[in-house]
Amino acid sequence: MITRNLLRHRIRGICLLLAFVATVAALSGSEQGRAYAGGSAKKVGKDLDDKVKAGGTTQLKIVIQTPSTPTSSLKSAIASAGGSVKKSYKNLRSLAVLLPPSAVNTIAARSDVTYLALDRTARVSGHIETTTGVSLARSYGTVSTGTLDGRNIGIAILDSGIDAGHHSFLNDPNNYTLGSRVICSVDFTGTGVTTDLYGHGTHVAALAAGGPHVSDGAYTGVAPAAKLINVRVLDASGQGTVSNIIAGIDWCITNKSTYNIRVINLSLGTTAVDSYLYDPLCLAVRRAFDAGIVVVAAAGNSGRDASGNKLYGTIHSPGIEPSAITVGAANTFGTDTRGDDVITTYSSRGPTRGFYTDTAGLNHYDNLIKPDLVAPGNLLISAEAVNNNLVAADPTLAAGVSSNAYHEQMYLSGTSMASPIVAGTVALLLQRNPSLTPNLVKAVLEYAAQPLAGFNNLEQGAGLLNVEGSTRLAGLIRTDLTNRVKGDLLLCTGCSAPVLTSSIAGTNFNWGGALIQKWNYLTGLNLMTKYQGVYGLGVVLSDGTIFSNGVIVSDGVVLSDGVVLSDGVVMADSSGWASSTNVLASGVVLADGVVLADGVVLADGVVLSDCVFSTFSTSVAQANSVVKSGDRTNRMAVKFDTRVD
Repeated sequence: MITRNLLRHRIRGICLLLAFVATVAALSGSEQGRAYAGGSAKKVGKDLDDKVKAGGTTQLKIVIQTPSTPTSSLKSAIASAGGSVKKSYKNLRSLAVLLPPSAVNTIAARSDVTYLALDRTARVSGHIETTTGVSLARSYGTVSTGTLDGRNIGIAILDSGIDAGHHSFLNDPNNYTLGSRVICSVDFTGTGVTTDLYGHGTHVAALAAGGPHVSDGAYTGVAPAAKLINVRVLDASGQGTVSNIIAGIDWCITNKSTYNIRVINLSLGTTAVDSYLYDPLCLAVRRAFDAGIVVVAAAGNSGRDASGNKLYGTIHSPGIEPSAITVGAANTFGTDTRGDDVITTYSSRGPTRGFYTDTAGLNHYDNLIKPDLVAPGNLLISAEAVNNNLVAADPTLAAGVSSNAYHEQMYLSGTSMASPIVAGTVALLLQRNPSLTPNLVKAVLEYAAQPLAGFNNLEQGAGLLNVEGSTRLAGLIRTDLTNRVKGDLLLCTGCSAPVLTSSIAGTNFNWGGALIQKWNYLTGLNLMTKYQGVYGLGVVLSDGTIFSNGVIVSDGVVLSDGVVLSDGVVMADSSGWASSTNVLASGVVLADGVVLADGVVLADGVVLSDCVFSTFSTSVAQANSVVKSGDRTNRMAVKFDTRVD
């Protein structure tokens, strides 16, 4: 039995222990606490130290913390070192100063200085960063990669040009005198002009890699430090020829090493007529893919007819190419949460309808499942090229963000806007794991995608882009992928299998955990824990299936055990891939030249028959209407810019 005195002593002992713990906790935030914990902390922040080591003469914006009210001696020392005090504070022991890099360590060594930190830019996360999970993925970098922002990755934008002077493309978002991240500009339209007269390419480039200079970062792109390669293939009216686009792709392959071109974005397309086996634009994309470049292509904006009816079979070329990552458009309704996201009405749907005719006169249709995934693409705000023709023709496209022409933003819609968001994501994946092959990049994006309830695979592919999940997954994959064979461990040493869930902007969801194939899809954890033959260079991810005697079977050469091949069921539900509801009956889509019989109603839409497409002029008019209007719903919100530089 415990006596009253003994109990009193025990209680007193516990109180003393709690007091001791509280004292240590209080000290841990001070210089004394750091010394108590085993030594003084370094007095210069890591990012500031990196800038000091980099040298240069540009003065650094720094916040100095002091143990008491800043002394006049310290202020004099700052001035003597070539710096200046920009702000002092009534209630804080701090100074905001400008200092040359060479003076930082001298000032830090003073006894009346506690700590020096960069005067970092504080900003909100933009809509695209938040709703896609980019803001979460930024921190998934390593010591060697730094913050995931696409740095050192080259993204080639084949479009109507880029306004390189726009402040969304600054090398340093806080110093517009240090030039642009548009490191090369070439023209293939024959005009010798590389700026963006039309206004499409600049908007596209900023969605992929726009910086945070404007509106406190509200319109930051996915990879804001990536290098941009401006390959102008569309003219001042937004049109071009296949031969010019091919020339642009050929140039990118030739100059891949010079500019570290790891990604090509094609927010453009033409009516798909030829099978991808013979389509010249698809063949050019395949050559870039074989050269190790990831090619991202817009699915097209032909998902509805003039009466608003849903159409199937309208994927554009080169989106019909199996090696390309073909992107459809989702509508976020301007909200960061993903719970209300849907597929836009205009986003082109599969199956692909390119074909070839054999010597007997029989047409053989590709009938591939496309798109591969979807990303936000409706009424998005991004950089506005100065004096562009789109805004000149329709001033309501201007978002009215700033009075500075080089800060101004505009609204556009379409799969053209969704595609660069995926291209920017690819840059993050390659920064995190440079060894990823184009096939592995596509596999990671598809595996982590979020299936949207109520939409089938011909509308959404694997689902909605999940930057958080795909970046996290890329970080788990080993970097020594050379000479891997089927069945080898795919994850890095000590890395566990990924958790197949994400939480983005208040929405918790399961990953789809599947890869789209030509006519079906693959599932299984082994897709991400074991190396598959289809991940190598020189093969296409969809080569994981073969067609034999009218039956789809897995190819034992390229797929390990533990990978499940579906039977042609391509309907997604809220929990992932459902087997209870068929949009394409098993095997029907495989019949050459027949997709539920040409022209027959497919549930809530129609499949276009033997290449019966709208005329070119009608297609252009429809495309322009989508670009300007999109789906008339709530849109991305305007945040006004207050900067003058």
